[in-house]
Amino acid sequence: MSTRSNTALLAFALIAGGGLCPAKTPPRAFGFDDVDARAKALADAAFQDAGSNLPGALQHLDHDHYASVRFKPEAARWRQAQLPFELQLFHEGWLFDRPVKLNEISKTGVKEIVFDTGTFDYSKSGIDPAAVQGVGYAGFSVHYPLNLPVYKDDVMAFLGASYFRALGKGQMYGLSARGLAIDTALASGEEFPRFVEFWLERPQPRADVLIFYALLDSPRATGAYRFAFTPGVDSVIEVTARVYLRDKVGKLGIAPLTSMYFHGSNQRAAGDDYRPEVHDSDGLSIQSKTGEWIWRPLVNPKRLLVTSFAQDSPRGFGLMQRQRTFAGYEDLSTRYEAHPSAWIEPIGEWGPGRVELVQIPAPDETNDNIVAYWISDHAPAPDQPLDLHYRIHWQKDDPTRAPTAWVAQTLRGKGYMPKPDTSLGFVVDYTGPMLHDLPEGAAVSADVSADANGTIVDKTLRRNPVTGGVRLEIHLRRVDDNKPVELRAALRSGTEVSETWSYALPPG
Repeated sequence: MSTRSNTALLAFALIAGGGLCPAKTPPRAFGFDDVDARAKALADAAFQDAGSNLPGALQHLDHDHYASVRFKPEAARWRQAQLPFELQLFHEGWLFDRPVKLNEISKTGVKEIVFDTGTFDYSKSGIDPAAVQGVGYAGFSVHYPLNLPVYKDDVMAFLGASYFRALGKGQMYGLSARGLAIDTALASGEEFPRFVEFWLERPQPRADVLIFYALLDSPRATGAYRFAFTPGVDSVIEVTARVYLRDKVGKLGIAPLTSMYFHGSNQRAAGDDYRPEVHDSDGLSIQSKTGEWIWRPLVNPKRLLVTSFAQDSPRGFGLMQRQRTFAGYEDLSTRYEAHPSAWIEPIGEWGPGRVELVQIPAPDETNDNIVAYWISDHAPAPDQPLDLHYRIHWQKDDPTRAPTAWVAQTLRGKGYMPKPDTSLGFVVDYTGPMLHDLPEGAAVSADVSADANGTIVDKTLRRNPVTGGVRLEIHLRRVDDNKPVELRAALRSGTEVSETWSYALPPG
């Protein structure tokens, strides 16, 4: 985990006068252990909130005026050296009212990247650069020639609290990851840790990985983080972290993902919206240690909905975007079909715990209302370090999923019925090798169940000649409309089992 130098040798040179004179000692390499020492020192002291440092000119910016303060691409760090990665920097303002200290690690040591108004274009913002001297950076973005060799794309960004996003080839920004989540969806209120300082290693001329470190701080937690970012068709961020708690927390969310679900195929738009679906992610996927795969379609509930899946050292989980056609969204501006899925791959055994999914009512698509994270059954006590190690895969065309068959889409409602009834209807389309390679006449069965608040009235299963998969139709009745219903379904053919469709029907 550390890039700390293993030796500190004193070199001597013989000079013309015949004496021995010590040469200059090269600077010691900066690494994870240095950030960890700072995180531990912070944890041993009381939290100090530096507060906002925004001058009046930046205090009341709306989104559009903040966005009009543009970093000058020609000022990008490492551009003049023609290195494969470049850094562009975010200005303070709008929601981002606290500075983030940025440092560069090079062969000559560690040097702060000092705030410079000359690297920004203020011409469309109405802001006088002289009025914002002495503020700071709010974060940074990384640029790399991912899609075309002649152009460096915006491929990763850290901005706001401990939020960050990344892209693979052909992707557009959507959901976010976070460093840590504390007390999400608790009545006591959520605490948002911040990355307060970063150290970025200057890349080598042929580097295809960017290494950097971050220091996290909040009233009840501190942490040291090492990130290794590898851009590609599926970009990967490997996270190594050590977290310290100053005090007990109600829920410590590990490897959190934050997304948006407004409406989709299983939940029609409430208003006059021509777009069939609007979401950054449409489901939570979990790969269990036992070999079971679980798919939970997302919803935009009327009331807060928190559900969880008990697991022992899961092999992975993620918020996924499975609807990949433009016709599924019909949105020329946001292009939801290109938004990435994010898959969390634990490194090592995480032990017993649960994957928790939080779904919050959202009045529109500008609100992130979906959160997923891991909660260990053995949360650390204050002052005891918690070591974390995992990868985040930013995926699109070849996502991580069950090798047999998976849910392609979930549709809510019923088709034509000669004798209408009061039951609720779902259509679940499955696809995958298990179904595509079936010989003619091979049997496929469906295991369908509901909890005590639901009764399965009918289920039908038939081949889908359009997709080559299988369509499962379910009719059910709810016992109490004021309570949710948990539904499960899986397909079987011989010894093969599909992904499990696990649906939480919110109260009516």
